[in-house]
Amino acid sequence: MRVFVSSMMVLFVKIFVAACSYNNINVLSFGARPDGQSDSTQAFLKAWAAACGSVKAVTMYVPRGRFLLKAAVFRGPCKNKINVRIDGTLVAPSDYRALGNSGYWMLFIQVNRVDIVGGTLDAKGAAFWACRTSGKNCPVGARSITFNWANNVVISGLTSINSQTMHLVINSCNNVMVRNVKIIAPDQSPNTDGIHVQSSTGVTISSSSIKTGDDCISIGPGTRNLWMERIQCGPGHGISIGSLARDVNEDGVRNVTLTNTVFTGSDNGVRIKSWARPSNSFVRNVVYRNIIMKNVQNPIIIDQNYCPSNQGCPRQSSGVKISEVTYKNIQGTSATQVAVIFDCSSSNPCRGIRLQDVKLTYLNKPAQSACRNIGGTASGAVVPESCL
Repeated sequence: MRVFVSSMMVLFVKIFVAACSYNNINVLSFGARPDGQSDSTQAFLKAWAAACGSVKAVTMYVPRGRFLLKAAVFRGPCKNKINVRIDGTLVAPSDYRALGNSGYWMLFIQVNRVDIVGGTLDAKGAAFWACRTSGKNCPVGARSITFNWANNVVISGLTSINSQTMHLVINSCNNVMVRNVKIIAPDQSPNTDGIHVQSSTGVTISSSSIKTGDDCISIGPGTRNLWMERIQCGPGHGISIGSLARDVNEDGVRNVTLTNTVFTGSDNGVRIKSWARPSNSFVRNVVYRNIIMKNVQNPIIIDQNYCPSNQGCPRQSSGVKISEVTYKNIQGTSATQVAVIFDCSSSNPCRGIRLQDVKLTYLNKPAQSACRNIGGTASGAVVPESCL
C-alpha cells in the first residue's frame, strides 16, 4: 500500500510540474472580446507575439465564446513550444471581401513545435460561394488555416465549418500530425478541399471526418511519407493525388498510405489524376487498403486525361509516371456500373498496379472495370473482373 501511495504521489508531482511548465497567455488579457462582433484580430496577434517570445513552453488560451478575426499571420520562429488551446469559436467577418485577396484567413508561417488543440473555425463561406457561382468579380477566396514552412506541428480536435476555399493546408512542412478533426461544408460548395498536403514530408492524418464540396484530402506535388487512417469521407470528391502536371517541372508524390477508411456517397473514392500534358512528375509507392465504399460514383480511378473545359491540354499526353500502386481489401458498392477506371497515359503507361481482394458491386451485381495503357497483376478474389 505504501509503495502504491508513493507511486501516486510521484505521478501527481510529475503532472503538476508538467502543467506548471507552461505559462498561460489568455487572449482576453490582450483585449479579445468573445461577443462575435468586436474585432479581436490585434488581440490575438499580440497574444501570439507574447507566446512566441516566451523562453518557456507556453499555452495561448482562447476561452469559450465567439471571436471575430480578420486575416491574421502568426509568424515564427518562436523561442519555445506553443500550445494553442481553443475552447471557443473563431468567426470570419460576415462580408467575405474583408479577408481580401491574400488567399488566407489564418496563416502560421515558419513555426516549430506548435500544437493547435480544440476549437471551431467558422469561415461563413456561403456568400463567397454565391459570388463565385454568379460570375461576379470576386476575391481569390481564403483558406481557413494554413501552415507554411512549419515543423513538428499537431492539429487535434479542430472543427472547420464552411471555409471559403480549402479548410486546412499543409505546405512545405515536416512532421505534422492531424487527428480527430471535423470538416464540414455543403456538397456543392466549390473548391472547399478538406485537407490539402503539398511539398511536405512525414504528415499523418487520422480519425477524422470530412464532409465537403471538393476533395476530402488532396495531395499535391512534393508530398512524401503521407499516412492516412480512419478517415470518414463523404460527401466530397474523394481522396485525390493531384491534379499533377500543372507544370512541366513538378516534384512527384511517393510513399502514400490510406488505410481503414470509409467513403460514403462521394464522387470518387481513391483517385489519382493528372493533366494530359508534358511533365516530369511521378506517383510512386502508394497503398490503399482496408477500405469500404458506400454508393461511391468512382470507387477506384486513375485519370491521366484530366482536362477540364478542354483548356491547355487537348490532344496531349500526360508525362506523369505512375507506378507501384496497390489496392488491397477494398469492398462495397458503386453508384455507377464501371467501378474501376484506369485511364492511364499513352506515352507513360501505368506500371506495377496491383489489385488484391477487391469486391465492388453495382445494384447488387458485379460492377465493371475499364483499362487503358496499364500493366499490373490481380490476386485473390477481384470483382469486377480485372482488366489489367
